[in-house]
Formats: sequence, structure tokens, C-alpha cells
Amino acid sequence: MTHVVILGGGPGGYEAALVARKAGAQVTLIERHGLGGNAVLTDVVPSKTVIATAEWRTIAERAPELGIVGDAGPASLRVDLGAVNARVKSLVERQSGDIEARVTGEGVRVVRGEGRLVGPLTLAVGDEEITADAVLLALGARPRVLDSAMPDGERILSWNDLYTLEELPEHLIVVGSGVTGAEFAGAYRLLGSEVTLIASHDRVLPREDPEASAMLTQVFKDRGMTLVGGRAAAARREGDGVVVTLEDGREVAGSHVLMAVGSIPNTEGLGLEEAGIALDERGYIKVDRVSRTSVAGVYAAGDCTGVLPLASVAASQGRIAMAHVLGDAVHPLELATVSSTVFTAPEIATVGASEAELRERGIFYRVERLDLARNPRAKMLGIDQGFVKIFGHTVTGLVLGAVIVGSRASEHIFALSLAVANHLTVDQVADAFTVYPSLSGTTGEVARRLHGIRESDPQGV
Repeated sequence: MTHVVILGGGPGGYEAALVARKAGAQVTLIERHGLGGNAVLTDVVPSKTVIATAEWRTIAERAPELGIVGDAGPASLRVDLGAVNARVKSLVERQSGDIEARVTGEGVRVVRGEGRLVGPLTLAVGDEEITADAVLLALGARPRVLDSAMPDGERILSWNDLYTLEELPEHLIVVGSGVTGAEFAGAYRLLGSEVTLIASHDRVLPREDPEASAMLTQVFKDRGMTLVGGRAAAARREGDGVVVTLEDGREVAGSHVLMAVGSIPNTEGLGLEEAGIALDERGYIKVDRVSRTSVAGVYAAGDCTGVLPLASVAASQGRIAMAHVLGDAVHPLELATVSSTVFTAPEIATVGASEAELRERGIFYRVERLDLARNPRAKMLGIDQGFVKIFGHTVTGLVLGAVIVGSRASEHIFALSLAVANHLTVDQVADAFTVYPSLSGTTGEVARRLHGIRESDPQGV
């Protein structure tokens, strides 16, 4: 029986463990904190729980428009952050417990403790050494910190520290306008904090679709968020608050600051380099499309590889690694089919190629878009923001990529993910039935607008 040892119990680790057990392998999973890893314990599950709470404020604000009235009105609603974070911790514990019950129920041996490599296929946990036929490293990552703005857990915060707060920050400064910064800035503004977002570009989410990014930037401004252009150089506590100093010398004062300046892999001090495992200049484990490292029998998955920091990608990498180890059919990781979502309000979901990528690659394409405000279901729900955009190939008619901005965009992108992954044409998407009325009806209508695309003039060459 093949013995697989997995170091790390995040999505890459526990998904790999389940696949390996189903294939008949003996599996040992080493985890120092709890099953689920950062995705469940400190990142995705807790952050999206807070964001979901914040989103209810947008629903409450629409109540009068929908005919729901009361003496106090939506403006009287107040957020108890201590209660919000207590719910976050409860959900985290429940989710982690559910994963552990599933994994152990399938026969995976879970070992608690700090694991490290003492040889290419041997790991040490405390006084125990475990030798494997194959090893999967699912080490995760942690928030990047600046020496000039070290988190103290009280006023200068990493995203891990937000869930310890008992009271809503009066004025939260968010440094970083990427996904993490945008999500928390948007959420805390809806929860009731004054928010200043420090962005090094002229809009939030500079790597997202420009139209989607511009729309969210305007939404943030309309909600009263202050956007400051520039790069943060330092943050310091001053009295009962904080002061953030920008590289050009300007200073921004607030009650708290969230440093959302990226992450770094958990790859140091674990014996990786001594075992011959190659790392890149940033400390990420080098892997190929089937998750192999530079050492035979050793694989890696998730944020420690620097491939794409998504739980879904980590899980896929872990499953692919086990298929390769155990002789199952292997489908190498295909990043072109990955769908992702920024969980702001409205959400931004994307799949496939972006318009910038299509132009850069010289691909012939046509784009169609429709505003969700025209959708009858959206009107019923009081949704007046967002759009659906699809890029179609003018030679083959294939769906090349798509962008959805709006409420629950993360749910609605799935149909277009299927189209991209299975090489469907815009006509095939258009011919599929959608429910009337439904928000997904707009996806079908955009696809129908692309009918005849092969005879049209291309927009990108």
C-alpha cells in the first residue's frame, strides 16, 4: 500500500488526503493548528463571514424601496462587532471540525504538531519520524508585514487580527487596494466604520477588468469611503490611534490600520532546501503543472507554490498530485479555466481570458455586455448595479472569457466557467434554457447578442 504523508491541512492538503484514501493509499496528514488551514481558520471562511454580514446592510438600505418600513428605519441598525466575531469563530470551529470528521472518517491518520523534512521522503513531528512513498507539501502562507508597520494586534493589524476586535473601528485605514484590501475596506465601510483606503493606483483592484474596477471604485466613493493615492512607508501608534506615513511624506491619521500588503509562503525552517527542494527568489516552492517539485516523490500545493492564491486552485493542485502519485488519470492544472471572485458588494467574478490578455495575444474577439439593472429579477430585488460581459472568438465562436459584476456574481459565473472549461461556443450557451425571471437570464441574453460572431468584425487583433 502506498503511504502518502501530507504536511498541512488546508484545502490542498485535506482534498489530497481524501483523494488518496479513496484510491486506497495509506495517508498521514500533519497539521499544527487545525484542519482547513488558513482558508478556514484565518482567511476565507472568517473574512467572507464578515463580508456576508456587511452585505446585509446593503439589503436593509433597500427595504423602504421594496415597501418594508418601520418606525426606526434602516439607519437605526447597529453592528455589534463582538457578536459578529463570535459568530465568525463559531463558524470556523464548526467548519474545521466538519473537515476533520470527514477526513478521519475516511481513515486518514491526523498527527498534530509542527512537521519538518529530515530527508526527501521523511518527516519529523516531535520525537516521531515518518517515512513516506510520496510527500505533499501544503504549507500555506501568512500575511506579509513591514518592519516599519509591525502589527500589534490592537491598532496596527494584519487580517488575522481583525477577528479579535470587540468594537468597530471608528476610522479604519486600509493599506493595499488588492483583493484583501478592497474586500475588508468595503465590508467595514458597510459595517459603519469610517474607511480610508490607500491605493498605489488610481482605482481599486487594478488587476481586475477595468470597467469592473472603475464601477467598484465609484461605489466605494458613493458610500463615503476616502481613497488616497500613494504607497505607505510606515505606520505608528499615536495616542489612541494610528498614523500612516506615505512615501511622499504625507500622513493619514485614524483609529486603526489594516496592513493588506500581500502574503509570504511558509517555507522557511522546514528543511526544504536541505532536502533539495527548489524555491524561487520569493521563497515559493517551484512546481510543474502536476504539482511536482524538483525532488522525485515530493509534491506541493496551494499558496506555498505561488501559482494562484485561491483555495480552489490549492485543492485542484492537491488532487492532481495524488492522481499522479497513484496512477490515476492526470489532467494538468489549467489556469485559463480558473474562475475567481472578489467578495465586495457588488461582487466581481471572472473566468478565462481578460480583455487585456486577448489584446496582448492578438486574438480576434468580440465583446458584448448588458447591465443587470435591465434584468426583471434584478428589478424585483432592487439590484441596480452590475453587468455581464462575455468575450467570444470571432473565428471559432468559443467563449474566451467573461466578467460578472453584481450580487452573488460568484454563483452566476459557474455557467460561464463550464463554457470556458468545456470549449463551448456562444451559441451553445445561448441555446441553453434560463429560468424567467432570473439573474442568469442576462448571461443568456448576452450570449444571444454574440450570435453571428464569426461573420462580425473583430474588436481585438
